Amino acid sequence: MIGCCSFCPCFGISGGADDDLGRSNLEPVLLISGIGGSILHSKRRRRGFQTRVWIRIFLADLEFKKKLWSIYNPKTGYTEALDDDSEILVPDDDHGLYAIDILDPSVLTKCLHLKEVYYFHDMINMLLRCGYKKGTTLFGYGYDFRQSNRIDKAMEGLKIKLQTAYKASGGRKVNIISHSMGGLLVSCFMSLHNDVFSKYVNKWICIGCPFQGAPGCINGSLLTGLQFVDGLESFFFVLRWTMHQLLVESPSIYEMMANPEFQWKKQPEIQVWRKQFKDKKTSSVVLETYGPTESITLFEEALRDNEVSYDGRTIAVPFNFSILQWATGTRQVLNNAQLPTGVSFYNIYGTCFDTPFDVWYETKPSKNVVICQNLS
Repeated sequence: MIGCCSFCPCFGISGGADDDLGRSNLEPVLLISGIGGSILHSKRRRRGFQTRVWIRIFLADLEFKKKLWSIYNPKTGYTEALDDDSEILVPDDDHGLYAIDILDPSVLTKCLHLKEVYYFHDMINMLLRCGYKKGTTLFGYGYDFRQSNRIDKAMEGLKIKLQTAYKASGGRKVNIISHSMGGLLVSCFMSLHNDVFSKYVNKWICIGCPFQGAPGCINGSLLTGLQFVDGLESFFFVLRWTMHQLLVESPSIYEMMANPEFQWKKQPEIQVWRKQFKDKKTSSVVLETYGPTESITLFEEALRDNEVSYDGRTIAVPFNFSILQWATGTRQVLNNAQLPTGVSFYNIYGTCFDTPFDVWYETKPSKNVVICQNLS
């Protein structure tokens, strides 16, 4: 833990005294979350009642299926809840910090101090100890992480948040700290609204952003789902299969597929050991390799018969080519992003820990198939 922010040159602190209006001289900081890093509420359209659906421990899987499962609408570009009476919202309490602090702020979670849901909590507390003030020099931006990183609602929300932080701090430019997929959202904003970004942003500090995609995570998400915690605690969270059904219809996931145009040091790939039968008694095993582009055929095969049961209906949830087309447009937006002159950029990423080269899946996406995935 950093004892005082003045030791970090990224923040460029000039002093801790307040100005004549009681505002801190610190440059304002805006924290932006990554995938799964924002509290999501379900609001009943008819009654206005709100329920936290992500993250929660009590009835987590049931409420997730009921309120958050969605289907992509190619006419709007948004993925929309299957529950017609449910509107998914991100709470903006505490100047946007509430949604990205402790992701399950229930009394039980706080008593047990479940570290898995303490997201920006430690960083927020550190900045407060360094003299930052909520609503003056410290803000948060959570967003609906199911949606595209370039969707209008997310772009407009980020614009408003930047304007708010700029004005509240007395016209000081904002220092952005983004984590993971939040960096893609910022990149899209910088590409689509470069003039606004230049006007309001001083420094951008990026932590672990998958600028060229996150093939290890995304390939696994599309094939077998995503689980944020392991062991006994996983039984109190949303199950892997339940999360899988949401992610297949989430544009943000497709936007983090490996960039096929990037010159990878080691190309991401999926390897499939496939059993082939020459006749009823004779068989052989063939190793097939799929690169970033070729993997699409595997996703299509694996998800061909994928479906969910919802409110008495059976809904097909195959690999979504409409989302893939949208994500291709997003990749172009990302490729066109240019850092404005005068804005400093800091990219923080890990290099000191070994990561597994291969992952073997016990769950088979189709008959007689076992997958070995290159995480490079």
